[in-house]
Amino acid sequence: MKTTNPILPSAPILSIRRLPVIWLINMLLNHYNVYSQEINTADKWIEHIEELQENSEENDESIENLYDELSYLSENPLNLNLATFEELRKIPFLSDIQIMNILDYRRKQSEFVSIYELKNIRFLDMQTIELILPFVYAGEIDKTLSFNIKNLLKYGKNELMLRYDRCLNEKKGYAEYPDSILEKYPNRKYIGEPFYSSMRYSYSFDNHLQAGFVAEKDAGEAFLNKRRKGLEYYSIHALLKDIGKIRSLTIGDFKASFGQGLVISNDFTPSRSSILSQAERRNNGFRRHYSTNENDFFRGAASTISLGKFDISAFYSTRKADASITEENTILSFKTDGIHRTEGDLEKKHLVNIRTTGGNIRYITPQFFIGMTALTCSFGGLSVEPDPKPYNKFYFRGKRNSNISLDYKWRRGRIDIYGETAFSQNGAAATLNALQWSASSGLNALILYRYYDRRYQAFYGNAFSQSSTVQNEEGLYISMQWTPVPYWRFSGYADFFRFPWLKYGIDAPSSGREYMLQADFNKIKNTTVSARYRFRQHEKNITEGHEASVKPVDRHRVRLQITHRSSGSMTFRTTVEGNVYDENIASPSRGWTISQHAGWKNTTSPVLLDAYAAYFKTSDYDSRIYSTEKNMLYSFSMPSFYGEGLRLSAILRYNFSPRLYLAVKAAWTHYYDRDTIGTDTEEIEGKNKTDLYVQLRWNF
Repeated sequence: MKTTNPILPSAPILSIRRLPVIWLINMLLNHYNVYSQEINTADKWIEHIEELQENSEENDESIENLYDELSYLSENPLNLNLATFEELRKIPFLSDIQIMNILDYRRKQSEFVSIYELKNIRFLDMQTIELILPFVYAGEIDKTLSFNIKNLLKYGKNELMLRYDRCLNEKKGYAEYPDSILEKYPNRKYIGEPFYSSMRYSYSFDNHLQAGFVAEKDAGEAFLNKRRKGLEYYSIHALLKDIGKIRSLTIGDFKASFGQGLVISNDFTPSRSSILSQAERRNNGFRRHYSTNENDFFRGAASTISLGKFDISAFYSTRKADASITEENTILSFKTDGIHRTEGDLEKKHLVNIRTTGGNIRYITPQFFIGMTALTCSFGGLSVEPDPKPYNKFYFRGKRNSNISLDYKWRRGRIDIYGETAFSQNGAAATLNALQWSASSGLNALILYRYYDRRYQAFYGNAFSQSSTVQNEEGLYISMQWTPVPYWRFSGYADFFRFPWLKYGIDAPSSGREYMLQADFNKIKNTTVSARYRFRQHEKNITEGHEASVKPVDRHRVRLQITHRSSGSMTFRTTVEGNVYDENIASPSRGWTISQHAGWKNTTSPVLLDAYAAYFKTSDYDSRIYSTEKNMLYSFSMPSFYGEGLRLSAILRYNFSPRLYLAVKAAWTHYYDRDTIGTDTEEIEGKNKTDLYVQLRWNF
């Protein structure tokens, strides 16, 4: 087997037209001041989300769930003097042993006087502290507010957020066509206006009540024309928490997760990353659905009641879903992107009524818990019958499916053992089990084994895997973190996996492996240096001449990143990244990028500024590069680029008052190697693409 070393190509000779960009990057780099005294932590968790997105190998909308929840938590941080074990587990960067040490420190010291006391806690290294600082604070222990109408009106918090996005270039989907053309090709033109718009409203009281709604239209969907009046998607929710024996009561749209996701989970799929705790499912129970994701949620009612050491949960949901349906009223496939901007999209809209009923019983002690989850779903009397192909031989077919599982966790000293075993209606099994060991305050290790039978079927399954489904996979994942001295952290993982049956694009059983090594250094004042290497090998169909066979494909990625905060106001982040994609039959394709982020924030000024510049060059789509620029609050986007080009973006935010701000972002992409951007209805004539984003937020 041939393996190509991840050697970056030498930088190309830059023409005069690119010199101003390189001058800008060099100017920003020269402003670094290694003697400043403050450390920037606000973007650490966002960088980690970007790492998860890169590892997912796909633009999975479910990552927005994690981003939304962490964005909300950063805006509403936990008081270290009041937070419970379960509340601290919402922060995915903390392991259970770290949480227990935080609570133990609080118990011995009575309370936290400053967040900087976190550095005195065993098992907390500087890198982890930087990650969690946006989500916690050390505050006074206030009296709990009584849950009554007077307090709801007086102390309730309201938030209204409006957003508008638009591409300033005309796309083919908005062009004018003769009626004769549209009659023959109705999907050639979008039915709506060329902008994205959303509105979110949220009310919250203490930690007991959350209510609100979301309304949205995607670009190209109808808004105010003959096809539709108003936004396209609406969501409403009300969530009551910790009132007497009621741990939660939800009406409207909600998310549900139990166990390790083998039966049900609306979370982002646990990913291979530099943080061990990221592999474990941390959410159990019900949460509000407060995002614009139109697919990963339930609509109905759900509740969890606490009876001593037992938590009993139950829910019912009925929700319309998009699908392709045959004349015989069978479901060929589900449409999950939530976009309805062409006639073809509308033909698939809300054709299936999915009814889901489920529940969970959980026995909990400080050292041990065990839970049982059961679920059944039906499709409004229709039968799911995907078009028969060799790779989908074991996909679910029928009118109803049921699942049941048993999950557990046992904690003993520095060892955590957790897992889940599930069965689907056809008797097939899936199991995931893991052992996490904190050998010392500086060394942590994890071993995770999963086996998902090729016949296992779970409509809402979403667990640790290399695939998008909990099916047809076996793997062993080993991860380790080591902090030998306070300012250094080394992390890495190895994942060995195989697929016993065929997969889409792979006409035989296949296997693969993935490795990652990362080093983080932050001893230089206000400067963090991170270096990462990642290798992934998987198998796919490869055509040589007139013959096709399944062969290994190698992908190497390397990244060096320096983050620095200067003089308490300026933040700089420089990233150099490269990758090599090798199908082992010809010359490998390569890609590289250099990017610079600069941000300015001063507590005495109402203005915040962020700027981003990147030059990228890749051989093709397989060696594409991801942009890691900043975005609006509750807006996660990580576009990928290929070819040769330049990406510039800037965000200006103005605070009219502590409760009201307006943010505007402009992004511009220029390609040197093409005269059109995009394909089909998204195609733009020319070398440039310009996008505008506007967000207004009001807290009252």
